[in-house]
Amino acid sequence: MKYRHKNKGTCSSEVTFEIENGTVHNVEFTGGCNGNLKAIGLLAEGRTPEELVALLKGNKCGWKDTSCADQFALGLEKAILEENK
Repeated sequence: MKYRHKNKGTCSSEVTFEIENGTVHNVEFTGGCNGNLKAIGLLAEGRTPEELVALLKGNKCGWKDTSCADQFALGLEKAILEENK
């Protein structure tokens, strides 16, 4: 299933991703630091949403209280809830 999370407090405006058979695929950020966010997508490929939340949640960007990785984790948490309905 494809998911879209609107980011708050980051340079990227949103992140989209798919969860198929319990693993994350096709992560794409809109805006933000292109190279770094492509790398996050590559590193996330094939991992479980739970594993990614544990790795990324709470990550901060400079003086901000969040980051693109943290926002991705928040989107994953919502997706986990949706998948478990």
